Amino acid sequence: MVHVGIGYDVHALVEGRKLILGGVDIPHPKGLEGHSDADVLMHAICDAVLGALGEADIGHFFPNTDPRWKGAPSCLFLNEAARLVEFRAGNIVNVDASVIAQAPKLFPHIHQMKINIAAALRLNIQRVGIKATTSEHLGFAGREEGIAAMAVASVDLSQAG
Repeated sequence: MVHVGIGYDVHALVEGRKLILGGVDIPHPKGLEGHSDADVLMHAICDAVLGALGEADIGHFFPNTDPRWKGAPSCLFLNEAARLVEFRAGNIVNVDASVIAQAPKLFPHIHQMKINIAAALRLNIQRVGIKATTSEHLGFAGREEGIAAMAVASVDLSQAG
């Protein structure tokens, strides 16, 4: 049986941080605030995979109160989500995500994001969809105060007991 999970994450844009999305360091005057690298895209995908397993969210597994995760690359979180799927004798069928950001333009970076996410989840790149959109200058994303991402993941647990 295929299970579906959804994920959503938001982080504020602040000065003095790198902007990391999908594991790509994107040139921008501001970066995302957070305990880890604050990669909203990978965080949303991680939550989607965990949700498909019926698990708690990323904060349960990697709490921002734990110094081990200070500055950690979010690919570690995706690695662990994939490991949990494998532990349950499951397979990630696909993930699909959208990033909501007024700036910077993300299209030039999407292919590398897909490569990074596919590698972290041990998936064929064809099973990873990434899109970027703006919020037409509306809300916090439109005012360039933060970036959001939403994701879905499907996980086949047919072989699970």
